[in-house]
Amino acid sequence: MNSSILIDISQLRVGMYIQLDVGWLHHPFPVSSFRVASAEQIATLRELGLTEVRYVPKKSDPELKELVPAAWSVPEMAAPAPANALDGASGTVAPAVDQEALRRRALLDAQNRALAACNQRFTEATRQYQALERSVSERPDEARAKGEALVSGCVADLLENGDSVIRLLSEGVGERNGLHPINVMVIALLLGRSLGMQGDELQTLGVAALVHDLGKLKLPPNLRQATPSMIPMERTRYETHVGESVAFAMRMGLADPIVKAIAQHHEMADGSGFPLRLTGPALGRNSQVLALVNRYDRMCNPAMGVDALTPHEALSVIFAQLKPKFDSVVLGAFIRMMGVYPPGSIVQLVNDRYAIVASVNSSRPLRPKVIVHDSRVPKDEATILDLETVPELGIRRSLKPVQLPRDALEYLSPRQRICYFFERAVMPEPDEATA
Repeated sequence: MNSSILIDISQLRVGMYIQLDVGWLHHPFPVSSFRVASAEQIATLRELGLTEVRYVPKKSDPELKELVPAAWSVPEMAAPAPANALDGASGTVAPAVDQEALRRRALLDAQNRALAACNQRFTEATRQYQALERSVSERPDEARAKGEALVSGCVADLLENGDSVIRLLSEGVGERNGLHPINVMVIALLLGRSLGMQGDELQTLGVAALVHDLGKLKLPPNLRQATPSMIPMERTRYETHVGESVAFAMRMGLADPIVKAIAQHHEMADGSGFPLRLTGPALGRNSQVLALVNRYDRMCNPAMGVDALTPHEALSVIFAQLKPKFDSVVLGAFIRMMGVYPPGSIVQLVNDRYAIVASVNSSRPLRPKVIVHDSRVPKDEATILDLETVPELGIRRSLKPVQLPRDALEYLSPRQRICYFFERAVMPEPDEATA
């Protein structure tokens, strides 16, 4: 058994494995036992008002053995049941702990406001797309104006945000027939920016992404998504939506680069696409982006929900099986942007806890922000954990929702449809968010 000993907080060093004897709600760490990874974590422990911590040397870095040699010979002590940090004189909760609980609540409120804002912007975008659809046949100029205004607003937000992250949205957000075009537009804009596009280039890409499937308005509902069960005649009819989308774009008076991207959004770099079976050299960069983003979204959100892949599965299949179909530069940028575990992926952490990926920053693809299953915390109070701040809590593996225990499945509520929007890479501090 591992021995442990109470040490003075002044003896705490980076590399020590510690066990906290205060309740989970009264400290900001995701677990109560962990290896200290930074001076910032030590400072946080001191701010909690703790004077002692329980040190487990045999789980700590070996070079720290001599710092508290007595701990190696002390039998393991049963850790006391979690309790509030008490003031020795009065027995009341220490003010520092109360402040930490308040900070956690403020952080949760800020996170909820940020998610609500993303949900609202996405929902409004789907409604604006619906208005575009309703006007495109009889009032194409009006439809063009609506589409350009929607995209320009998103481009402005994206550029003003500085670094942005991809954010998973709530279940049931948005108007259903607008989900795919808005999802494709959002991801395409983020990918375009990661490829170095600016201003007018992003505007062109965004409009093409928004209206790439307008031609499906000419198809019966049962033929608007390709399915493995389609007979050849149905497949041929389905593929006509590309030409119909081009016709709508031309009636709207959209610029040639937009029309070209729409015409090529199902073409593949290896010549396996349609309608013209073009190959890589003949494809424009906007077309390459649309082809990849469109395929990814359809893999996560197919016509039949039973065929849906998790975001991690979709990315894995694209990389392992479909790589020749996509431009290598665009695919590389997409993988870096989405991270190894895209938002919506279900994962298991190295401490065996289950989590759902909430957002990804492309500069730290292996360290997304996650919501962790913890039965001690109500699901509507679960805060988002940034794995960048807890290097000891990496991701062990990705899971399918069916692999989750029932309580974790109900707690994490994996999305039946995956929808994304963008938000600031660095979220405001609680006091800034309420300003």
